[in-house]
Amino acid sequence: MFDPSSIIVGLEVGTSKVCAVVGEINQTGALNIIGLGQCRSRGIRKGEIADASATAEDIRNAIVEAEQMADVEIRSVYLGVTGGHIRGFTNRGVHPVVSADREIAREDVEDVIKNAKAINLPAENYVLHAIRQHFLVDGQDGIIDPVGMLGARVEVDMHVVHGHFNRLQNAIRSVKGLQLEVEAIVFNGLASSLSLLTSEQKEMGALVIDIGGGTTEFVVYSNGIIKHTGVLAVGGDHVSNDLAYGLKVPLGKAEELKVQHGAASVEEADKGQTITTNNELGLPIKTINLEHLRRIMSLRLEEIFELIEQELAKAGLLDYLRAGVFIAGGGARIPGILKLAEKAFQMPASLGRTATISGLKSALDQPEFATAIGLVKFGSFQQKKKAGGSFTQTLKQTFTTFLRRS
Repeated sequence: MFDPSSIIVGLEVGTSKVCAVVGEINQTGALNIIGLGQCRSRGIRKGEIADASATAEDIRNAIVEAEQMADVEIRSVYLGVTGGHIRGFTNRGVHPVVSADREIAREDVEDVIKNAKAINLPAENYVLHAIRQHFLVDGQDGIIDPVGMLGARVEVDMHVVHGHFNRLQNAIRSVKGLQLEVEAIVFNGLASSLSLLTSEQKEMGALVIDIGGGTTEFVVYSNGIIKHTGVLAVGGDHVSNDLAYGLKVPLGKAEELKVQHGAASVEEADKGQTITTNNELGLPIKTINLEHLRRIMSLRLEEIFELIEQELAKAGLLDYLRAGVFIAGGGARIPGILKLAEKAFQMPASLGRTATISGLKSALDQPEFATAIGLVKFGSFQQKKKAGGSFTQTLKQTFTTFLRRS
């Protein structure tokens, strides 16, 4: 058996699947993935709970499978959250340096961070993450630690990710109803980026896009820090809906056609090709034009990439993505998706693979497990910070306050 304190569990309650990943921190402090459980999701729409009882049952099934594989008892999880209500923006805090010699002290840094966190959000919103970026001293940017420098004014940028309190609380209640503790809630896009990107890629600048069943999350890193986050309430299920409507077939058949014959682009060889679908008795009932099928898919996927590209262009971030684009989630399996991404963003695109983590190869090599693995990695960071104490205590206090508001 394993030491319970060394076990970390990431739980993703997604539109297409519920996934629980178990990680263990070994004696050297390295993270190792030792268990995986998953269940087809029935109660989630666009990344949020639509049927609480079905969702609870699916979570239980995924947890039990993960426990059996890892041979551990799961008591708490790091819970991934998403949804069209989640937003990210950067807020700047400003603090005048009042000491006579104008030397910036640690207290000045703490004050400017407090100012940056003093965000005027609607009462129904909750801050998921407040991620510190670089400092500025008298207009000089890119400063990592201003303590000891001389200046009249110190500033800091904080990237804030927030969402609707009650809609976040629904996911937490489903988990706590199973007698599991929620260590923290984590934005799915942040989790995916943690599992996929190396420190060098974060420094060079990278865009992570996780295409799930009901949502698409995206995160931009540059100079080693998060610069931008976002969610589109569009995913693989919308591609299936488009196919059902455009091909005039039932939704279940559209999903089957997408998986078996779908692609993100139309090739010359596709023209004139047809697919014959069968009913339950095996009799031919409909002929599908392959070019038409793939064109419907490519248009929807192209729209997803265009929406992200437009948002990043508006924020002036496209020129900073020297490491390129990394695609994860179930949508990363669509043939031709990388080629379409390269065309949309005019830069190299690659399949997101879990880096810097060892363990189950069956999980680490699959793009659809990037979020759940990233949740475990997020949890491992928190475990390591417990040695310092203060940050983790603040995290726990904040999260406890969040739970008590319900």
